Amino acid sequence: MATDPVSRFFGGSPLAVLGRLVLVSILVGVILSALGLDPFDIVHSLERLAQSIWNMGFDAIRWIWRYLLLGAVIVVPIWLILRLINAPRGK
Repeated sequence: MATDPVSRFFGGSPLAVLGRLVLVSILVGVILSALGLDPFDIVHSLERLAQSIWNMGFDAIRWIWRYLLLGAVIVVPIWLILRLINAPRGK
């Protein structure tokens, strides 16, 4: 059964994975509810975020590009060094 593509995709039996997802979702829902969060608050926040990005227009692209470059200055060299360190050695 481990070679079944569906089981490989889900990481186990689809029914068992679905059951775990339901239980974890309920647990997280209880925690978020205790913190005073509502699913509609999250949806409205995402809508406001999308509207803000739309309203900013090209400023949003420039803003994202700036942070992308700033992060890439650190992330890409570290990734390259790790790839070189972990590269297979030819014998």
